[in-house]
Amino acid sequence: MPIKPEMRGFYPIDWPQLSDSIRFRRAKGRCEQCGRPHKQLVCQLADGRWYDDEAKRWRDDKGRAVRTNLPNPFNLPSEIKARFTYVVLACAHLDQDISNNAPTNLRALCQRCHLIHDRPHHRLSRWLTWRSTKAMGDLFTGRYR
Repeated sequence: MPIKPEMRGFYPIDWPQLSDSIRFRRAKGRCEQCGRPHKQLVCQLADGRWYDDEAKRWRDDKGRAVRTNLPNPFNLPSEIKARFTYVVLACAHLDQDISNNAPTNLRALCQRCHLIHDRPHHRLSRWLTWRSTKAMGDLFTGRYR
């Protein structure tokens, strides 16, 4: 995920090299949560299963091989809804603290896994933003309606 311009100063100068080291040396270009490959087009079903083109098999949302009678993505029946997504790896801070750049705190995650990991943080940020708009309304314009 791109770094917001106002947050860029909080990252170390060597962040691109550190991020590349985590994503490509340690994780070998695959998501460390689900195993999706970087810069590949992946077929994904609604329940999170995805097709691993290298292994020629379906995997679940944790990257484990799934026993299924589904054919490859190009031969799927029309009633099965599948979509193709382009996977991009990002280097994620596990504790949401961007000053903590210890290798144990960093993980290479695809967009889907990164959003799932950050969901509680995003939910809290959304709630705080909503509450602050109510507080500003109470402070300056009377009761918020």
